[in-house]
Amino acid sequence: MQLENAGGTRGGLGTFALGAVLSGASAWFFVDSVRVVTYGNGWISRGFGGGTGSAGIVFLPIFIGCVALFYDASKTWAWALFGIGGAIIVVEILSKLNFWFNLKLSHFMIMLISFAAGIGLMLRALREMPPEPSTEQLDRS
Repeated sequence: MQLENAGGTRGGLGTFALGAVLSGASAWFFVDSVRVVTYGNGWISRGFGGGTGSAGIVFLPIFIGCVALFYDASKTWAWALFGIGGAIIVVEILSKLNFWFNLKLSHFMIMLISFAAGIGLMLRALREMPPEPSTEQLDRS
């Protein structure tokens, strides 16, 4: 297989690279337009404190696990409690995230079209291209 072949065909590495850059840049600008904020209570803190926003209970398992680990690190239950506490904190943080998409329609359309064009170029590069005319064929015409 030659270096200029994409996907084992004569599609062309340059066409594939152009498509990858185009769709990659479009995807980056799309993701860059999303703002992430936290709001309200998470799944776990919502159940405690009557919805007042008290999230202190979330840190209790990791706190007890940490104390137990510093007392005796050979206890399996302490490692499990510490791990569960860490997982609870991660779930609590992720459940509070809200995504806001703030973008002009014209910019969105440019990103969408360039992303589609990039995907099309990459797929075109994987398809076998017709043979290029040789210099002899060009001289005859």
